[in-house]
Amino acid sequence: MSEGFRRHSPIAQTAYHELVSLLLDEALSDIRGTPTPRKRNGRTYWYDRYRVGSAVRERYLGEDSPALRQRVERHAELKAASDTRKRERTRLVRLLRSERFLGLDGATGSLVAALARTGVFRLGGVLVGTNAFRLYEGELGLRLSFDQTATTNDIDIASLERLSLALGETVLPSVDEVLGDFDFAPVPSLDGGRVWRWRQTGSELLVEFLTPSFDEEEEGLRDLAALGVSAQSLHHLNYLIAEPLQAAAVYRDGVLVRIPRPERFAIHKLIAADRRRDGPDSLKARKDLLQAELLIELLSIDRPGDLEEAYAEAKAQGPRWRERIARSLRRAPGAASRLGAAADR
Repeated sequence: MSEGFRRHSPIAQTAYHELVSLLLDEALSDIRGTPTPRKRNGRTYWYDRYRVGSAVRERYLGEDSPALRQRVERHAELKAASDTRKRERTRLVRLLRSERFLGLDGATGSLVAALARTGVFRLGGVLVGTNAFRLYEGELGLRLSFDQTATTNDIDIASLERLSLALGETVLPSVDEVLGDFDFAPVPSLDGGRVWRWRQTGSELLVEFLTPSFDEEEEGLRDLAALGVSAQSLHHLNYLIAEPLQAAAVYRDGVLVRIPRPERFAIHKLIAADRRRDGPDSLKARKDLLQAELLIELLSIDRPGDLEEAYAEAKAQGPRWRERIARSLRRAPGAASRLGAAADR
Protein backbone atom coordinates (compact mmCIF):
# COMPACT_ATOMS: atom_id res chain seq x y z
CA MET A 1 0.00 0.00 0.00
CA SER A 2 1.22 3.52 -0.78
CA GLU A 3 2.34 5.83 1.98
CA GLY A 4 0.41 8.70 0.39
CA PHE A 5 -2.22 8.57 3.11
CA ARG A 6 -2.65 7.34 6.68
CA ARG A 7 -5.70 5.77 8.25
CA HIS A 8 -7.57 6.33 11.47
CA SER A 9 -7.96 3.37 13.80
CA PRO A 10 -10.98 1.04 13.56
CA ILE A 11 -12.11 2.44 16.94
CA ALA A 12 -12.18 5.96 15.52
CA GLN A 13 -14.05 4.91 12.38
CA THR A 14 -16.66 3.06 14.41
CA ALA A 15 -17.10 6.04 16.74
CA TYR A 16 -17.56 8.38 13.78
CA HIS A 17 -20.30 6.29 12.18
CA GLU A 18 -22.04 5.95 15.56
CA LEU A 19 -21.96 9.75 15.85
CA VAL A 20 -23.59 10.17 12.42
CA SER A 21 -26.31 7.68 13.38
CA LEU A 22 -27.04 9.49 16.65
CA LEU A 23 -27.22 12.86 14.88
CA LEU A 24 -29.68 11.42 12.36
CA ASP A 25 -31.75 10.09 15.25
CA GLU A 26 -31.70 13.53 16.87
CA ALA A 27 -32.88 15.20 13.67
CA LEU A 28 -36.11 13.17 13.85
CA SER A 29 -36.62 13.51 17.60
CA ASP A 30 -38.34 16.92 17.55
CA ILE A 31 -41.33 15.99 15.38
CA ARG A 32 -44.26 18.01 16.72
CA GLY A 33 -47.17 16.57 14.74
CA THR A 34 -47.80 13.92 12.12
CA PRO A 35 -45.03 12.82 9.73
CA THR A 36 -46.53 13.15 6.24
CA PRO A 37 -45.09 12.14 2.83
CA ARG A 38 -45.44 14.50 -0.15
CA LYS A 39 -44.70 13.66 -3.80
CA ARG A 40 -43.01 16.36 -5.88
CA ASN A 41 -41.47 15.96 -9.34
CA GLY A 42 -41.46 12.18 -9.05
CA ARG A 43 -39.74 12.14 -5.64
CA THR A 44 -41.17 11.66 -2.16
CA TYR A 45 -40.34 14.08 0.66
CA TRP A 46 -41.35 13.84 4.33
CA TYR A 47 -42.78 16.73 6.35
CA ASP A 48 -43.71 17.19 9.99
CA ARG A 49 -47.32 18.46 9.76
CA TYR A 50 -48.50 20.22 12.92
CA ARG A 51 -50.91 22.91 14.14
CA VAL A 52 -50.08 26.32 15.60
CA GLY A 53 -53.44 27.70 16.74
CA SER A 54 -55.76 27.37 13.76
CA ALA A 55 -52.92 27.27 11.22
CA VAL A 56 -51.37 24.09 9.87
CA ARG A 57 -47.60 24.21 9.41
CA GLU A 58 -45.22 21.83 7.68
CA ARG A 59 -41.52 21.35 8.46
CA TYR A 60 -39.32 19.52 5.96
CA LEU A 61 -37.71 16.33 7.30
CA GLY A 62 -35.92 14.90 4.28
CA GLU A 63 -36.18 12.90 1.09
CA ASP A 64 -37.75 9.46 1.41
CA SER A 65 -35.43 6.53 2.10
CA PRO A 66 -35.69 3.27 4.07
CA ALA A 67 -33.52 4.72 6.84
CA LEU A 68 -35.64 7.88 7.13
CA ARG A 69 -38.89 5.89 7.16
CA GLN A 70 -37.53 3.72 9.95
CA ARG A 71 -36.64 6.78 12.03
CA VAL A 72 -40.02 8.38 11.34
CA GLU A 73 -41.71 5.27 12.74
CA ARG A 74 -39.55 5.53 15.88
CA HIS A 75 -39.78 9.30 16.39
CA ALA A 76 -41.55 9.10 19.77
CA GLU A 77 -38.91 6.70 21.06
CA LEU A 78 -36.15 8.92 19.69
CA LYS A 79 -37.58 11.98 21.43
CA ALA A 80 -37.63 10.21 24.81
CA ALA A 81 -33.94 9.31 24.52
CA SER A 82 -32.70 12.78 23.51
CA ASP A 83 -30.74 13.57 26.71
CA THR A 84 -29.02 10.18 26.75
CA ARG A 85 -28.16 10.57 23.08
CA LYS A 86 -26.58 14.00 23.64
CA ARG A 87 -24.30 12.65 26.38
CA GLU A 88 -23.23 9.81 24.10
CA ARG A 89 -22.51 12.22 21.25
CA THR A 90 -20.32 14.30 23.55
CA ARG A 91 -18.41 11.16 24.54
CA LEU A 92 -17.91 10.16 20.91
CA VAL A 93 -16.63 13.60 19.92
CA ARG A 94 -14.20 13.47 22.85
CA LEU A 95 -13.00 10.06 21.64
CA LEU A 96 -12.55 11.32 18.08
CA ARG A 97 -10.50 14.26 19.27
CA SER A 98 -8.30 11.89 21.27
CA GLU A 99 -7.81 9.97 18.02
CA ARG A 100 -6.53 13.20 16.44
CA PHE A 101 -9.48 14.00 14.20
CA LEU A 102 -9.00 17.53 12.86
CA GLY A 103 -12.69 18.36 13.19
CA LEU A 104 -13.67 21.99 12.71
CA ASP A 105 -11.85 24.88 14.37
CA GLY A 106 -13.81 27.01 16.84
CA ALA A 107 -14.66 29.84 14.43
CA THR A 108 -15.77 27.55 11.61
CA GLY A 109 -17.47 25.03 13.90
CA SER A 110 -19.57 27.59 15.74
CA LEU A 111 -20.75 29.15 12.48
CA VAL A 112 -21.52 25.82 10.77
CA ALA A 113 -23.44 24.73 13.88
CA ALA A 114 -25.47 27.96 13.83
CA LEU A 115 -26.28 27.53 10.14
CA ALA A 116 -27.29 23.92 10.79
CA ARG A 117 -29.70 25.02 13.54
CA THR A 118 -31.47 27.38 11.12
CA GLY A 119 -32.04 24.47 8.71
CA VAL A 120 -29.46 25.25 6.02
CA PHE A 121 -28.38 21.61 5.60
CA ARG A 122 -31.83 20.16 6.30
CA LEU A 123 -33.21 22.34 3.50
CA GLY A 124 -30.80 21.23 0.81
CA GLY A 125 -27.47 22.88 1.63
CA VAL A 126 -24.33 20.84 0.96
CA LEU A 127 -20.97 21.77 2.48
CA VAL A 128 -18.40 21.76 -0.33
CA GLY A 129 -14.75 22.76 -0.69
CA THR A 130 -12.00 22.07 1.82
CA ASN A 131 -14.31 21.93 4.83
CA ALA A 132 -16.10 19.02 3.16
CA PHE A 133 -12.74 17.41 2.36
CA ARG A 134 -11.84 17.50 6.05
CA LEU A 135 -14.97 15.51 6.90
CA TYR A 136 -13.79 12.60 4.76
CA GLU A 137 -11.66 11.77 7.80
CA GLY A 138 -14.66 9.96 9.20
CA GLU A 139 -16.33 8.72 6.04
CA LEU A 140 -13.11 7.17 4.68
CA GLY A 141 -11.06 6.70 7.85
CA LEU A 142 -8.51 9.10 6.35
CA ARG A 143 -6.07 10.70 8.81
CA LEU A 144 -5.37 14.30 7.79
CA SER A 145 -2.81 16.82 9.03
CA PHE A 146 -2.67 20.61 9.15
CA ASP A 147 -1.10 21.02 5.72
CA GLN A 148 -2.23 22.93 2.66
CA THR A 149 -4.70 20.22 1.61
CA ALA A 150 -6.84 20.68 4.75
CA THR A 151 -6.70 24.41 5.55
CA THR A 152 -9.03 27.12 4.24
CA ASN A 153 -10.56 30.49 5.00
CA ASP A 154 -13.72 29.71 3.01
CA ILE A 155 -17.01 28.09 3.99
CA ASP A 156 -18.74 27.10 0.75
CA ILE A 157 -22.35 25.86 0.71
CA ALA A 158 -24.07 24.65 -2.45
CA SER A 159 -27.70 23.80 -3.17
CA LEU A 160 -30.00 23.11 -6.11
CA GLU A 161 -32.19 26.04 -7.11
CA ARG A 162 -35.10 23.78 -8.12
CA LEU A 163 -35.00 21.76 -4.89
CA SER A 164 -34.79 24.95 -2.84
CA LEU A 165 -37.91 26.29 -4.53
CA ALA A 166 -39.84 23.01 -4.23
CA LEU A 167 -39.43 22.47 -0.48
CA GLY A 168 -41.84 25.24 0.51
CA GLU A 169 -39.92 26.26 3.65
CA THR A 170 -37.32 28.90 4.50
CA VAL A 171 -34.55 28.87 7.09
CA LEU A 172 -35.35 30.64 10.35
CA PRO A 173 -33.69 32.87 11.46
CA SER A 174 -32.36 34.10 8.13
CA VAL A 175 -28.85 33.36 6.94
CA ASP A 176 -28.15 37.10 6.90
CA GLU A 177 -29.14 37.39 10.58
CA VAL A 178 -26.97 34.45 11.59
CA LEU A 179 -23.96 35.74 9.70
CA GLY A 180 -24.52 39.21 11.16
CA ASP A 181 -24.34 37.71 14.65
CA PHE A 182 -20.87 36.43 13.73
CA ASP A 183 -19.73 39.83 12.42
CA PHE A 184 -20.03 38.95 8.74
CA ALA A 185 -20.89 41.71 6.29
CA PRO A 186 -22.32 41.19 2.79
CA VAL A 187 -19.86 41.52 -0.08
CA PRO A 188 -21.64 43.67 -2.70
CA SER A 189 -22.25 42.14 -6.12
CA LEU A 190 -22.84 43.78 -9.47
CA ASP A 191 -26.19 42.03 -9.90
CA GLY A 192 -28.86 44.35 -8.52
CA GLY A 193 -27.72 44.22 -4.91
CA ARG A 194 -28.10 40.44 -4.64
CA VAL A 195 -25.75 38.92 -2.10
CA TRP A 196 -24.14 35.50 -2.35
CA ARG A 197 -21.00 35.96 -0.22
CA TRP A 198 -20.19 37.42 3.19
CA ARG A 199 -16.82 38.32 4.73
CA GLN A 200 -16.10 38.39 8.46
CA THR A 201 -15.00 41.75 9.81
CA GLY A 202 -11.37 41.67 10.87
CA SER A 203 -10.59 38.24 9.39
CA GLU A 204 -10.22 36.47 6.07
CA LEU A 205 -13.11 34.07 6.70
CA LEU A 206 -15.51 34.07 3.76
CA VAL A 207 -18.93 32.37 3.39
CA GLU A 208 -20.15 31.71 -0.14
CA PHE A 209 -23.36 30.16 -1.52
CA LEU A 210 -23.21 28.29 -4.82
CA THR A 211 -25.64 26.54 -7.15
CA PRO A 212 -25.30 24.56 -10.39
CA SER A 213 -25.48 26.39 -13.71
CA PHE A 214 -27.50 24.60 -16.37
CA ASP A 215 -26.71 27.26 -19.00
CA GLU A 216 -23.86 26.17 -21.28
CA GLU A 217 -22.33 29.65 -21.39
CA GLU A 218 -23.49 31.68 -18.39
CA GLU A 219 -22.59 31.43 -14.70
CA GLY A 220 -24.77 34.16 -13.19
CA LEU A 221 -26.53 34.58 -9.86
CA ARG A 222 -29.57 32.52 -8.91
CA ASP A 223 -31.88 32.60 -5.88
CA LEU A 224 -32.09 29.76 -3.34
CA ALA A 225 -35.60 30.24 -1.95
CA ALA A 226 -35.31 27.81 0.98
CA LEU A 227 -32.05 29.35 2.18
CA GLY A 228 -33.15 32.93 1.55
CA VAL A 229 -29.94 33.85 -0.29
CA SER A 230 -28.63 34.34 -3.79
CA ALA A 231 -25.95 31.97 -5.08
CA GLN A 232 -23.24 32.02 -7.70
CA SER A 233 -24.06 29.43 -10.35
CA LEU A 234 -21.19 27.26 -11.56
CA HIS A 235 -20.81 24.63 -14.25
CA HIS A 236 -20.03 21.06 -13.12
CA LEU A 237 -21.57 21.67 -9.66
CA ASN A 238 -24.66 19.54 -10.29
CA TYR A 239 -22.36 16.54 -10.71
CA LEU A 240 -20.59 17.31 -7.43
CA ILE A 241 -23.64 17.60 -5.17
CA ALA A 242 -25.74 14.77 -6.62
CA GLU A 243 -26.80 12.26 -3.94
CA PRO A 244 -24.85 13.87 -1.06
CA LEU A 245 -23.91 12.08 2.16
CA GLN A 246 -24.96 12.88 5.71
CA ALA A 247 -21.82 13.63 7.72
CA ALA A 248 -20.81 14.62 11.24
CA ALA A 249 -18.69 17.70 11.86
CA VAL A 250 -16.53 17.04 14.93
CA TYR A 251 -17.44 20.08 17.03
CA ARG A 252 -19.03 20.19 20.50
CA ASP A 253 -21.46 17.24 20.52
CA GLY A 254 -21.41 16.89 16.74
CA VAL A 255 -23.09 18.82 13.91
CA LEU A 256 -25.09 17.08 11.18
CA VAL A 257 -24.22 18.40 7.71
CA ARG A 258 -24.28 17.12 4.15
CA ILE A 259 -21.18 16.68 1.98
CA PRO A 260 -20.54 15.44 -1.57
CA ARG A 261 -19.80 11.77 -2.19
CA PRO A 262 -15.99 11.40 -2.02
CA GLU A 263 -15.63 9.85 -5.47
CA ARG A 264 -17.52 12.77 -7.03
CA PHE A 265 -15.49 15.24 -4.96
CA ALA A 266 -12.24 13.69 -6.25
CA ILE A 267 -13.22 13.86 -9.93
CA HIS A 268 -14.73 17.33 -9.56
CA LYS A 269 -11.45 18.54 -8.05
CA LEU A 270 -9.67 17.49 -11.25
CA ILE A 271 -12.07 19.75 -13.16
CA ALA A 272 -11.71 22.60 -10.65
CA ALA A 273 -7.91 22.37 -10.79
CA ASP A 274 -7.98 22.84 -14.55
CA ARG A 275 -10.44 25.74 -14.38
CA ARG A 276 -8.15 27.60 -11.96
CA ARG A 277 -4.72 26.59 -13.24
CA ASP A 278 -3.79 29.85 -15.05
CA GLY A 279 -5.78 32.47 -13.15
CA PRO A 280 -5.46 34.31 -9.83
CA ASP A 281 -6.51 31.10 -8.05
CA SER A 282 -3.54 29.04 -9.26
CA LEU A 283 -2.55 28.22 -5.65
CA LYS A 284 -6.07 26.88 -5.06
CA ALA A 285 -5.67 24.84 -8.24
CA ARG A 286 -2.64 23.11 -6.72
CA LYS A 287 -4.64 22.32 -3.59
CA ASP A 288 -7.51 21.00 -5.73
CA LEU A 289 -5.10 18.62 -7.42
CA LEU A 290 -3.54 17.45 -4.15
CA GLN A 291 -6.97 16.69 -2.68
CA ALA A 292 -7.99 14.82 -5.83
CA GLU A 293 -4.78 12.76 -5.83
CA LEU A 294 -5.14 11.79 -2.18
CA LEU A 295 -8.78 10.73 -2.51
CA ILE A 296 -8.20 8.88 -5.79
CA GLU A 297 -5.36 6.92 -4.19
CA LEU A 298 -7.49 5.84 -1.24
CA LEU A 299 -10.67 5.20 -3.25
CA SER A 300 -8.82 3.12 -5.85
CA ILE A 301 -8.03 0.71 -3.00
CA ASP A 302 -11.19 0.85 -0.87
CA ARG A 303 -13.96 1.80 -3.32
CA PRO A 304 -12.76 1.18 -6.88
CA GLY A 305 -16.28 0.55 -8.17
CA ASP A 306 -17.56 3.90 -6.87
CA LEU A 307 -14.52 5.67 -8.31
CA GLU A 308 -14.96 3.99 -11.69
CA GLU A 309 -18.64 4.98 -11.89
CA ALA A 310 -17.96 8.61 -10.93
CA TYR A 311 -15.12 8.85 -13.47
CA ALA A 312 -17.22 7.31 -16.25
CA GLU A 313 -20.19 9.59 -15.48
CA ALA A 314 -18.01 12.70 -15.63
CA LYS A 315 -16.43 11.70 -18.93
CA ALA A 316 -19.88 11.00 -20.38
CA GLN A 317 -20.86 14.66 -19.84
CA GLY A 318 -19.06 15.68 -23.01
CA PRO A 319 -15.75 16.75 -24.58
CA ARG A 320 -15.25 19.84 -22.39
CA TRP A 321 -15.40 17.70 -19.26
CA ARG A 322 -13.03 15.12 -20.71
CA GLU A 323 -10.56 17.82 -21.78
CA ARG A 324 -10.42 19.40 -18.32
CA ILE A 325 -10.03 16.05 -16.56
CA ALA A 326 -7.33 14.94 -19.01
CA ARG A 327 -5.30 18.14 -18.57
CA SER A 328 -5.32 17.71 -14.78
CA LEU A 329 -4.39 14.04 -15.03
CA ARG A 330 -1.36 14.94 -17.15
CA ARG A 331 -0.17 16.88 -14.09
CA ALA A 332 -1.00 13.97 -11.77
CA PRO A 333 0.29 10.77 -13.41
CA GLY A 334 -0.25 8.72 -10.24
CA ALA A 335 -3.95 9.60 -10.20
CA ALA A 336 -4.20 8.89 -13.93
CA SER A 337 -2.71 5.43 -13.42
CA ARG A 338 -5.05 4.65 -10.52
CA LEU A 339 -8.12 5.79 -12.43
CA GLY A 340 -7.09 3.49 -15.27
CA ALA A 341 -6.64 0.62 -12.83
CA ALA A 342 -10.03 1.26 -11.22
CA ALA A 343 -11.70 1.22 -14.64
CA ASP A 344 -10.01 -2.10 -15.46
CA ARG A 345 -11.29 -3.97 -12.37
